[in-house]
Amino acid sequence: MTDSAVPSPERHDAPGPAWPAPAQGLEEIAREAFVPGGVLSRAAEAFRPRHGQTEMAAAVARTIEQGGALVVEAGTGVGKTFSYLVPALLSGERVLLSTATKTLQDQLFGRDLPRLAEALGLPVRMALLKGRASYLCTHRLDLARRDASLPDRSALRTLAKIEEWAQATRTGDLAEMPGLDERSPVLPLVTSTRENCLGSQCPKFRGCHVNNARREALAADVVVINHHLFFADLAVRDSGMAELLPTVRVAIFDEAHQLNETGVQFLGAQVGTGQVLDFTRDMLGAGLQFARGLVDWQQLAGATERAARELRLVVGRNAAGSRLRWTGAAPEGVPEATWCEALEDLQAALAQAAEGIATVSEIAPDFVRLHERAALLAQRLQAFTREAEPGAVRWVDAGTHLRLVESPLDIAEAVQAKLLKTGEAEDPEARRRAWVFTSATLGDDARLTWFTEPCGLQDAEVLRVASPFDYPSQAAVYVPRQLPRPNDPGHSAAVGALAQHAALRLGGRTMVLTTTLRALRAIGEQLQARFQGSTEIEVLVQGQWPKRRLIERFREGAGDGRPGCILVASASFWEGIDVPGDALQLVIIDKLPFPPPGDPLVEARGQRLESQGRSPFNDYFVPEAAVALKQGAGRLIRRESDQGLLVVCDTRLVQMGYGRRLLAALPPMRRLADEAEFEDALQRLAAG
Repeated sequence: MTDSAVPSPERHDAPGPAWPAPAQGLEEIAREAFVPGGVLSRAAEAFRPRHGQTEMAAAVARTIEQGGALVVEAGTGVGKTFSYLVPALLSGERVLLSTATKTLQDQLFGRDLPRLAEALGLPVRMALLKGRASYLCTHRLDLARRDASLPDRSALRTLAKIEEWAQATRTGDLAEMPGLDERSPVLPLVTSTRENCLGSQCPKFRGCHVNNARREALAADVVVINHHLFFADLAVRDSGMAELLPTVRVAIFDEAHQLNETGVQFLGAQVGTGQVLDFTRDMLGAGLQFARGLVDWQQLAGATERAARELRLVVGRNAAGSRLRWTGAAPEGVPEATWCEALEDLQAALAQAAEGIATVSEIAPDFVRLHERAALLAQRLQAFTREAEPGAVRWVDAGTHLRLVESPLDIAEAVQAKLLKTGEAEDPEARRRAWVFTSATLGDDARLTWFTEPCGLQDAEVLRVASPFDYPSQAAVYVPRQLPRPNDPGHSAAVGALAQHAALRLGGRTMVLTTTLRALRAIGEQLQARFQGSTEIEVLVQGQWPKRRLIERFREGAGDGRPGCILVASASFWEGIDVPGDALQLVIIDKLPFPPPGDPLVEARGQRLESQGRSPFNDYFVPEAAVALKQGAGRLIRRESDQGLLVVCDTRLVQMGYGRRLLAALPPMRRLADEAEFEDALQRLAAG
C-alpha cells in the first residue's frame, strides 16, 4: 500500500451551530456551550450545567488564547473531560491530548471526542497514536509462525487467532482484538520494540501499522496519545512525536498526577536481562531461518543467555519487585568483584554475538538490526560500570529478570527545558503554546505543590474546582479503633475479617485496597478460603484474572444467579477504576499509603529535601500519602446518586497529628464515631 493509500484520520463533519460572532473571545464562546439547553445537552443525555465545569472550561479557553501553563485539580464529578475538550475543539488549533492509560485513550477517541465534535458541529480530523507494543508487527508475525520455541498449545491457539484477526484489521491496534489477554506471552513475539524494529529496511514497511498510525497523526487536528508515549519520545525521539509536537499549539494532559512517575521511567537510563534474553531469542530465530549453518547460532545464543542468567543469579533471591540500593560499584548486598565480573562476562558475550552476526549482515536486514542491538546493550551495560550522573539515583529491580536503572529524581528540568522552554524568550512559538494539566487529585495544598514542584510548574496558573457531589449525605468515613496497629502481625487478618463481615451484610459490593502485595495475598487468600464454594460471595483477587476481566465481573455484581463480589486489589486499582451505582458501596483501605521508606528513589528524594533544610516527612511522605489516600477514596462515589462507606483500617489517621492533614485531604464525608454507627450505616446501605 502506498503512502497515498493510507486511510485518512477519522473525520467528523456536522452542520455548524449558530455560534456567536467571531469577534467574541474563545472564553465567551466556550461558556455559551455550557448554558442550560446549550449544545452540550446534545452530546450527553445526563448533561446538567455545573458552575465548576464552566469555570474550568473558561480557564482552559483563556490559557489557549494567551499561552502558558494551567494546572487544574477538578474533583470527581466536575466533568473535566468536557471542560478541556470544548474550548480545545472550538479554538480551531491543533491539539495534543495525553492520557494516563491506553484504556482512557480509547475512551477519548472512541466516545468523547466524536460525540462532542458532532454536538458542536465541527469538522475535526482525529487520530489515535499509541506505542509500538500496541500494534501488530506483520514482519514479526511471520517470524513467529516459524518459531519452534512457542511455550505451549495455548500460545499456538493465541497466535492462530492473531493471524486470523490480522487479515481484517485496518489499524493493527491489538486492543481491538476481542478476548486477547494483555498478559499473553505471544504479544512480544508479534509486536516490535525500538530495538528490534527494522525500520525502512523491513520487508513489510509499506503496510506497517505503526507508520500508518504516525502518518494519520501528522494529518490530524486532534491527536490522542498517552503519557508513556510522550515521555518515551522525549527520551529517545522514536515515537513520531518529534515531528508532531512542534506543529501542535495546545497540549492537554489528563490524569496528570501520573506525569512525574511516568516521566522518570523514561528520562534516565536502564538495561535489563530480559532485554538480553529477547535479543538472544531473536538472534537464534533469525539465524536459523536466514543463515542456518553459517554461524553456530546455538552456541552464540546459549553463551549470551547464560551470561544474562549468571548476572541475575549474582544478585540472589529477592522478593518480586524488590529495589536494591546502588550507591557504590555494586548494588547493596552484592559482592563487588562477583558483580563486576558478571557484568564484564555479559558484555563479552554480547560482543562475541555481534561478531558472529557481522559475518552474515548482508543476508537480511534482520542481522543489521541485531548487530546494532548487541552493540547498544553492551554500551548500556558499560555505562553502569561508571559513576551515576550528578543528581540521579541508581538501583537494581530484582524480579524474574534483573533491571539496572538510573533515574532523575523528578521531571522538573525536562519539563522546563523541553516543553515550557524556560529562558527561550526569543522563541515566540514557545510563549504562545498552551499547556493544560488536569486530574482529580494533584495535591493537598492551595498551590498543589505535590504536583507542580516535581513537574517544574511552580509558575503555572493553578485552579482547584471542587466536586459537585454532596459527600456528607452520600458517604461516610470510619476508622476502626479496635484493630491491631498497622505493622502488627495480625493486622491483615483483622482487615480480612472486617471485609468478610461487611461484605456479607451488603451482599458483596466491597473493594479492599491494600498498600502492599503481601497484604493483598494474605487478605485475598483469607477471603477466598472463607467463601470457597459460597453462593453468596465471589472473591476476586488482583493477578488471578486480567485486570479488565476483574473490573467487568465486579461491575456486574449480584444478579441472574451470580453472587455478589469482593475485589481485593493493590497498586493500579487505587485509581482510574470507575464502578458507579450499587456494585460498589464499601471501600476498605488497609493502611495509610505512605511511600516505602526503603525504596532508593524515595530515599534519594528525602535526602534532597534534607539537604535543602526541609522535612522529608512533612514535605514528601505526608503529601504522597494524602494524594494516594484521596485517589483510593475516589473509587467510592462516582455519581450524584451513589451511596457508600469508606473504611481506613489505620488508627494513625485519628491518633497522630498528621492524621488531621490526611483527613482534610479526603472528600468532606461525614465521620462515623464508633462501631455501632458503622453497623447502622451498613444496615441502611443493605436496606437501600
